[in-house]
Amino acid sequence: MFAAETIDKLNKVVADCTKRDQRLLEDLRADARTLREAAQPIREQQTTSIAMVASDGGNNRVRYDPFLIQLVRVVDSFGLELCMEAVSPTSNTDELSEAQFDTGGEPDSALGRLMRDVAVPNPPVRKLADLAYGSIPPGNADPLSIKDVWVQTYRDLWEWAVLYDRVAYTEFGTHTLLVRDGLLRAKYFRPPYFRNLIDQLQMATVRQAKEHKRNVFLVGVAKHSQVIDRYRLAMTIEDVFPDGSPWYVAVPPSMEAKAYAWPEWTNNPDFTGGVLYLVRFGPRTGDPIWAIDLMRGSESRAPEIFGCLMADARDGFPMPFYPSCLQRAHEYAEVVDWDLEIFQAALISSVRSLVPAGRKDAVDAQRLMSDTSGRRYQ
Repeated sequence: MFAAETIDKLNKVVADCTKRDQRLLEDLRADARTLREAAQPIREQQTTSIAMVASDGGNNRVRYDPFLIQLVRVVDSFGLELCMEAVSPTSNTDELSEAQFDTGGEPDSALGRLMRDVAVPNPPVRKLADLAYGSIPPGNADPLSIKDVWVQTYRDLWEWAVLYDRVAYTEFGTHTLLVRDGLLRAKYFRPPYFRNLIDQLQMATVRQAKEHKRNVFLVGVAKHSQVIDRYRLAMTIEDVFPDGSPWYVAVPPSMEAKAYAWPEWTNNPDFTGGVLYLVRFGPRTGDPIWAIDLMRGSESRAPEIFGCLMADARDGFPMPFYPSCLQRAHEYAEVVDWDLEIFQAALISSVRSLVPAGRKDAVDAQRLMSDTSGRRYQ
């Protein structure tokens, strides 16, 4: 605990530092005034909104898991399961790659179709380690050197794959808004594959409009954003989004660059597929502001897109003014409660099958110990 004299000194050094940085606040306020001049009100419009979400790895941790197995499961906002796989940090990624193609070399899954289409007109990408460099280990990697973070990258690739598959290979019955959990950006694709993915998505939306007379929009929604964190105070002082109406505004790249440590996250098409907007779906100053990417090329449709998204977000629950389709998809994707117990039972059954007949009791003993210690300290 700070001593009394230390608290006085603390107050002084903080006040001095704040005064020295006053110019920074003035600069942020100047940027915020630029946003205020460009902000546009949102007019509600109706369409079908669909989100696709992968199960969070932290939500499917079982108490007894000697192999550190995680489920890779993607579910949409209607509860339709689009992917279900089980992998561990030591899974052979070359074998996972081969599983995405049939014996004739044709794609046999949504991820396989993505691996083929992002390489057109060249031969398809046949290995995940070539698609996502750095984060996914090659199949012959030393198991002791593998970091389990690659499982999250694999999960993200499946999210992109089912999203792409829905846009490129589905005939929609109505105008549809597809919502991604997170911005339309990714740094783990090996260039130029992410750029090609966005190009393929753009062509697919044009094809949907031309052949099926259906507007298909794609947006990415982020709960947290460094841009919002940096400009929140200045936006409030300058009243960028006044009371009485929902609002949206495009964020100039120069303002984005000030908030991000890595400039490629702003303007490099090899990693960025969206144009950033700040959006408030509620009518009051205290309502949450979200960072939302519109897919490049759809900026002219921003009023229509945000009108559709507001219709979905207006009654968001339990998070107010956050897209309902994303919240429903998260609820379906979670592996918790009874589902987690089923997952645990399947895992134990599989582990027991690997143990010699006379030592299967060792599995039960280990499970009992993990149950007791885990619940003792919850």
